[in-house]
Amino acid sequence: MKAGTRSWWGWGNDEDAVVGVEREELRRRTGRLFPDADLTVHEAPPVASFDLVPCRVEVPAALAPLASHDARDRLAHSHGQAFRDVVRALLGRLPHVPDLVVRPTSEAEVLHVLEWCGDAGIAVVPYGGGSSVVGGVEPRVGDEYTGVVSLDLTSMDRVLAIDRTSRAALVQAGALGPRLEEQLRPQGLTLRFFPQSFEFSTLGGWLATRAGGHFATALTHIDDLTESLRVVTPAGVVETRRLPGSGAGPSPDRMFLGSEGSLGVITQAWVRLQDRPRWRAGASVSFADHEAGVEAVRALSQSGLQPANCRLLDPMEALINAGSSTSVLVLGFESADHPVDAWSARALELCRDHGGTLPEPPRLTDSAEAAARTGAADTWRSSFLRMPYQRDALAAQGMIVETFETACTWDRFASVRAAVDDAVQDAMRQVGATGVVTCRLTHVYPDGPAPYFGVYAAGEWGRTVEQWDEIKQAASEALIASGATITHHHAVGRDHRPWYDRQRPDLFAAALRAGKAVLDPAGILNPGVVVDPLRRPGT
Repeated sequence: MKAGTRSWWGWGNDEDAVVGVEREELRRRTGRLFPDADLTVHEAPPVASFDLVPCRVEVPAALAPLASHDARDRLAHSHGQAFRDVVRALLGRLPHVPDLVVRPTSEAEVLHVLEWCGDAGIAVVPYGGGSSVVGGVEPRVGDEYTGVVSLDLTSMDRVLAIDRTSRAALVQAGALGPRLEEQLRPQGLTLRFFPQSFEFSTLGGWLATRAGGHFATALTHIDDLTESLRVVTPAGVVETRRLPGSGAGPSPDRMFLGSEGSLGVITQAWVRLQDRPRWRAGASVSFADHEAGVEAVRALSQSGLQPANCRLLDPMEALINAGSSTSVLVLGFESADHPVDAWSARALELCRDHGGTLPEPPRLTDSAEAAARTGAADTWRSSFLRMPYQRDALAAQGMIVETFETACTWDRFASVRAAVDDAVQDAMRQVGATGVVTCRLTHVYPDGPAPYFGVYAAGEWGRTVEQWDEIKQAASEALIASGATITHHHAVGRDHRPWYDRQRPDLFAAALRAGKAVLDPAGILNPGVVVDPLRRPGT
């Protein structure tokens, strides 16, 4: 991954933004789908145009070298990377900006920050790569606090130890994906965890949000790759024991996985590694009948073959992102130990049993071979990496381009999808946005899939945030009403709280609040995320 200048308002690096020929081609494709759309380009406002509230807090002398009150830095840490974040930045609507960005370089400095903020009634929002799409890093904390500090962990980015025998590593939480893999590569090891945000997200962020990664089956969540955690809380340090598994009561690791910085700051973790894969098999399978493709994926998920990749794109998703006129299944196997030809062959046999066809032969590669990538599957793979940049470009042209995801059991999938499609289509009509809803299956389990929905609609510039909020609310209501989860891997944040509160049992919520009261007695850690504190500063 090449270095670049991080955008303060949108995805990734400024140097990789969609411009020139790519932007013109994107405009042409969008214009064909939405001929009446106003695709006028709107540029991001200059940083100097924001009238930022002056810093309200006085940082202790010992922490001053770690603190930044630079306007660009504060603005970049005021939002995540959801569609609504990007558009609000383009419109100059960023009302919640941290007073300071503090970048600790050690656990002792993290503890010092928490002590200072606890005594002073300052809210602390832990921050990794800033790729949250649910308001998880937005300093929207209320008026009870004397200020807000964005605690950026990215200076703590080293692999501290590698246990080659157990195939595990102790890693600081601020390591961005490329930085982590760079340090593991000389040992022939990999975490093999590649979310779409890989380049711009951290290990700590993955842990704090229970992120989903590369594998479509088996090792789907970061939970599966976590051996132990070390967490700094206002009440002290929690360090769990390194174990391959344990039946000793409720898991302390699982208390902090998914807590989104509301219970403590994850500073380091032992994570389970894998040998770097050598053998790979990949194929794209076309299904003229999408429902037959769904049944093929269910058969694959229940076959025990455990493909590394098993993504089914519906016809609209395949058309937009892979140029195909049918449903496309992107299928892959990999191993560091053995060729995977037999597993691939059996999987393709299952696909053919459900009417699947192969537009081209499967690709079987060895690490010593050059793997030529062609076809619909690889077109989609390339598009997948550019999606966030293209989303930003379209957002700046008045388009509504956003996703949401869920998980449900196989017996409910058809009704969940129908309910979501109906709700979103109705919401688009209500807000005056003409668009389409797409669906792909990203992760699959023997008992159910994780559907990932996309919305592409022609919005009205200046109103697209409000239009999207109405669409998202309708979709979220449909998910909860149909028995699905509000999120499979995008976390809760502030944006999903209303539906997460309805999904979780009330007694569990009470227990979680009690736990927060013990770990964060002043209620300073990421207020409003996952669970509210029992008390606020000054109460």
